[in-house]
Amino acid sequence: MKREYEKYKGIHPGAVLERELDKRNLAQRPFAQSLFEHPQTINAIIKGKRDLNTALALKIESALGLEEGSLLVLQTYYDIKKEKQKTLQGNHPEISRLRKSLFWDTNINTINWESQSKAVIRRVFERGNISEKKEIIRFYGTERIKAVIREAVGKTYIKAKRS
Repeated sequence: MKREYEKYKGIHPGAVLERELDKRNLAQRPFAQSLFEHPQTINAIIKGKRDLNTALALKIESALGLEEGSLLVLQTYYDIKKEKQKTLQGNHPEISRLRKSLFWDTNINTINWESQSKAVIRRVFERGNISEKKEIIRFYGTERIKAVIREAVGKTYIKAKRS
């Protein structure tokens, strides 16, 4: 894959296609017709609503003079990114054991439990009840909980000392 496409890893290949068409001042409809494809198909790919299949990717790459397989590689990286996101979303504590009011300022179903773990742990240990704390301990493990609480206590101590 060319270096210029490295930066597009994880982005739908339709975004690259749209950029290439814009760069060449090509309209979607005539481009689609030149490939003997439905304009709706190209539009759906550009909008990220449809994945790019091998046959169409090869047609597009050939028509635009792109390196063979570059759009397919981008599609693969995009698929990998989607799959990883699905895995992360499925990896969460038992939400029914947590009061939604505990996370009043956000939608509990959209929390990224991994990247926002420190905030979640701090909030539950500041405002949660015993069963909520137990669920968070079960999910994150005691070592991780201790590390986050130690860090929070250390910051509080330093602030108090400076005052």
